[in-house]
Amino acid sequence: MSATTAATASSAASGPGTRTASAKAAGVSRKWTEHGLVFAAPFLLVYALFLVWPLLQGVRMSLGDDNIAGINSHFIGFGNYDEAFHDPAMWKSLWHTVEFTLMSTPPLVALGLAMALLAHNLRFVRWLWRLAYFAPFVLPSAVVTFIWMWMYQPGFGLMDQYIAKLGIPTPVGWLTDTHFAMASIVLTTVWWTVGFNFLLYLAALQAIPQQLYDAAEIDGAGAWQQLRSITLPMLRGTTGLVVVLQLLASLKIFDQVYLMTGGGPDLSTRPVLEYVYDVGFTGYRMGYASAVSYILFALIVVVSLIQLRLSRTREEGVK
Repeated sequence: MSATTAATASSAASGPGTRTASAKAAGVSRKWTEHGLVFAAPFLLVYALFLVWPLLQGVRMSLGDDNIAGINSHFIGFGNYDEAFHDPAMWKSLWHTVEFTLMSTPPLVALGLAMALLAHNLRFVRWLWRLAYFAPFVLPSAVVTFIWMWMYQPGFGLMDQYIAKLGIPTPVGWLTDTHFAMASIVLTTVWWTVGFNFLLYLAALQAIPQQLYDAAEIDGAGAWQQLRSITLPMLRGTTGLVVVLQLLASLKIFDQVYLMTGGGPDLSTRPVLEYVYDVGFTGYRMGYASAVSYILFALIVVVSLIQLRLSRTREEGVK
């Protein structure tokens, strides 16, 4: 008996039902493999467990009068949201968050670009400049705040010593005066986080083809003209990304404010996330704290959508 005949006989012996079941199993296996669901399943499980489920639980808590002990809670509908919209303390803390965002975003974008341009164009010890610019970003928030709180100490802190040499009266209440506290936190944040924006801009600068600069130089364009006509337009996408990331990060400000001022003096620096913390873990009103959190979440989504729309409009205008 030939090999072909044997294979045919074996196939016939297996029967049509077996072949159909085998084909279906192979089809299902191919489908799962093609869509990558088997490989994505562990991530999807973790994602649902640690993000989707807490998100849904937060929504449920915001619709009730839950306390930190999780007992004797009742459904109250949108009562927490109504209270939040009529709560002056919530609006004040929200304004402090917006104020911090408006004060910190422009210098973080501009300084990140300036530092990247400097590090990119230097011809000596580039690695040292890049390390110096990026190093603060990897420090924990507790270390950063400890360093700057020491620098802000009235009388013997470095900040007072420097301004005293300029003839400005000291001591200055950098963290205890309502006129300086927010600016001091912004200065600390800029020093701490500008390295990330610097890294994004530096990577984008290195991706710009050198031929563009060579052609512009042949045409007689100077350094300023090259910056205005080549570098900045080529960095438009990166700038949009940096602005979005910075806005989102600033709206979620908490660590440095809580560690440096605790929201003071006179609650003049308390952001909305610290208000959520105070209401939820000090006032034990987890339901109300959840409602305020989702109001902030809605604000962040609106800002993101506006920025996305503006970015698309700019891209369509360029095209």
